[in-house]
Amino acid sequence: MYRIIVLVARILLGLIFAVLGMNGFVLFTPNPPSIPPTAGAFFGAMATSHFSYFVFGVQVLSGILLLVNRYVPLALVALAGVIANILAFHIAMWPATLVPMPIVVTALWFIVAWPLRAHFAPLFAAKP
Repeated sequence: MYRIIVLVARILLGLIFAVLGMNGFVLFTPNPPSIPPTAGAFFGAMATSHFSYFVFGVQVLSGILLLVNRYVPLALVALAGVIANILAFHIAMWPATLVPMPIVVTALWFIVAWPLRAHFAPLFAAKP
């Protein structure tokens, strides 16, 4: 049963990031109607500097890796940084939108990462 939960979580996480990451390149979802000024300024800076292309590219590539079940630990490490920034953005600049998507994505990440925790152990070595 646990393996099925992890499989479903991996596929959902992969779909979320592959599809929503593609939205950064091909806009197919509408922008929210009211964005707080700080969040709008942050979005503007990311778009103007083209930094958003890097972030969306990481999302798309990681989402695809999760969907095809290849290099899953690498995809999870890349998404950890993205998810941490998503959480920081929503906590600091737009707390009204913290629930549900950022919390759900974080929970899915932990469900997928937990069985693979042995792969991450070397990252926490004090001396290589």
